[in-house]
Amino acid sequence: MPVNLIILLVVIGVLLFSLLVVILSRYRRCPSDKVMVIYGKVGTNKDGTARSAKCIHGGAAFVWPVIQSYEYLDLTPISINVDLTNALSHQNIRVDVPSRFTVGISTEPGTMQNAAERLLGLKLLEVQELAKDIIFGQLRLVIATMDIEEINTDRDKFVEAVYHNVETELRKIGLRLINVNVTDITDESGYIEALGKEAAAKAINDAKKSVAEKNRDGSIGESQAVKDQRIQVAEANAAAIAGENESKAAIAQSDATRREAEAEAQRRATAAERIAEARALEEAYAAQEQAEQARAEREAATQQADIIVKAKIEKERMELEAEAEAEQARRKARGEADAIYATMEAQARGAQEILARQAAGFQKIVEAAGGDPNAAVQLMLVDKIEELVKIQVEAVKNLKIDKVTVWDSMNGEEKGSTTANFLSSMMKSIPPLNETFKMAGLKIPKFLGSEIPEASASETEIPSVQQIAEKLAEKKTVQPDKPKAAEKDGAPWTSSDKAKPENDQPQQ
Repeated sequence: MPVNLIILLVVIGVLLFSLLVVILSRYRRCPSDKVMVIYGKVGTNKDGTARSAKCIHGGAAFVWPVIQSYEYLDLTPISINVDLTNALSHQNIRVDVPSRFTVGISTEPGTMQNAAERLLGLKLLEVQELAKDIIFGQLRLVIATMDIEEINTDRDKFVEAVYHNVETELRKIGLRLINVNVTDITDESGYIEALGKEAAAKAINDAKKSVAEKNRDGSIGESQAVKDQRIQVAEANAAAIAGENESKAAIAQSDATRREAEAEAQRRATAAERIAEARALEEAYAAQEQAEQARAEREAATQQADIIVKAKIEKERMELEAEAEAEQARRKARGEADAIYATMEAQARGAQEILARQAAGFQKIVEAAGGDPNAAVQLMLVDKIEELVKIQVEAVKNLKIDKVTVWDSMNGEEKGSTTANFLSSMMKSIPPLNETFKMAGLKIPKFLGSEIPEASASETEIPSVQQIAEKLAEKKTVQPDKPKAAEKDGAPWTSSDKAKPENDQPQQ
């Protein structure tokens, strides 16, 4: 297919679619509460003249673009308050006639055409004012043709005349009169009020006359009624007495028959009652016997249920409780046994692991000591010497000796001073390393040395104080002022002020 043909078809389709859309958009529907007025080129009338507008109510029509247009007329009723004052009546009496008129646009073809020609484009207030002016004029015209008595007494005639005149004029502009409501009619001279008073007085007099006549007729009728009543009452009393006597005789005869029947019935009833009582006693005794048997059976069943059933229930309950307690005890014992077994197993594994590690450590120590177990033990003891010495030192660590002041007179003896003996004793109070090992039940290893044999008294003799004093006296020439300085200060001469010996070597 050629491309130009396709383009042509597409263009034709678009044009047709646009035409359809335009046609649909210009097709207008008229709501039920409005009159659609189509104006422009809308055709001609029957006489050949051009129509001014086309009115449609409750239908639809196509509005041609460019040559036609449309608008709506609202059919909503319009309420007009007409307060007519000083309207001149036929008797030249001015009256006030306040009233309310309800009008609306007519839907009749001719009137609707008038509305399209005269009201299209006007606002609601403008239509209301136009109708109000027409109503005022026609209302004054109607009042001018009627007397006040006619207006006041014959309201239907007045309203009909107003309706006819106003409706005729409103149709000319396309409106119709829906309702007329005359609220009141008054005048300035008080003529209508006087008519009302006259009518009221006449009505009152007529009412009084009517009441008097009715009272008279009532009194005459009452007297006649009383006479008739007395005659009829007397006749009725006589007939009543005769009837009463006949009735009393019939009543007596009826009473005799009734009493005879009652006696016979009483006899039969008494016999029947006694027979029924006997039967009732017999049935009661039989029923009571059955009831006693049933009660005995019920009590036996109750006791059986209360004792045997309870015993069975208690037995089953005790069996269940015993079984539950036994099962609980078994599970508890099983759990405790499992816990103890697990604890002991864990402890055994821990002890086994510790002993295995210790054995491995001891094995390495023995290997380090050249395979000699004694030497391995000595190595282990050497490792603990520091702790053993520390324990021995703890015994005397709190003894604090800052300095020693000696006042020694030698007591005239040459064997040794008291101070020297004191120092010797204090030094001997510190346990030597060998004694420490001995107290622990051990022996010092050979690689640490052997015990030194005890020296002679001359080798171990501690210099006496006299000897120390002589040596110090020899050195006074070197330090002559030191003791005096000490004496001036008032402090005693202590062993810390002595000159150290030249050969300051420790004694074993």
